[in-house]
Amino acid sequence: MIPIVSIVGKSDIGKTTLIEKLLPELTRRGYRIATVKHDVHGFEVDREGKDSWRHKKAGAHTVVISSPHKIALIRDEEKDLTLEEIREKFIREVDLILSEGYKKDVQPKIEVFRKGKYKELLCTKEDNLIAVISDQAFDMGVPCFFLDDIKGVASFIEKRFLTAQKGRDVILKVNGKTVPLNPFVKGFLTHTLQGMLTSLKGCDAPSTLDLHMEGIGKE
Repeated sequence: MIPIVSIVGKSDIGKTTLIEKLLPELTRRGYRIATVKHDVHGFEVDREGKDSWRHKKAGAHTVVISSPHKIALIRDEEKDLTLEEIREKFIREVDLILSEGYKKDVQPKIEVFRKGKYKELLCTKEDNLIAVISDQAFDMGVPCFFLDDIKGVASFIEKRFLTAQKGRDVILKVNGKTVPLNPFVKGFLTHTLQGMLTSLKGCDAPSTLDLHMEGIGKE
């Protein structure tokens, strides 16, 4: 499962700037990063008069714009999606998701704080605060980094969320929902499926396995 870290803080505190600095540092270390920006006011990414804009205005529920190097998706949603829902629906083939905002979501949070702008932090440990980045020290029971310590923050994220992800992992989904698995069940599934694969042609030394089953509850 792709880990999520939310960069939070009050308005104009430097959340976007922090993400801009973290991205090249994490990318330099070989990680693929996705970002999610929360906009409570709504937004438009298309331009009036463009073909894709006309498709959407004509009633398309989903519009995909595709080119040889980029792809974009615009679709209607009935509610504000959680970060977990966004991850499950839209994000693949990355090592980490950095979100900007989502202070009310349950995901781990790193708060940016500047003493000259506000008097107190936005989050506490009860809000799943895992670190603070600030121009002053805090005794919050979580690590505190200076604003310019980008390598330190990147190393903290790497150690806590990325290094631990390396190696084997097993994800089970039933009816589209992820089912938590303990280490014993993960090991059992891994060894069982590996044993089955050894008897099949063209399945030598698999590194990943995707298994999809339908109609298993029907007689």
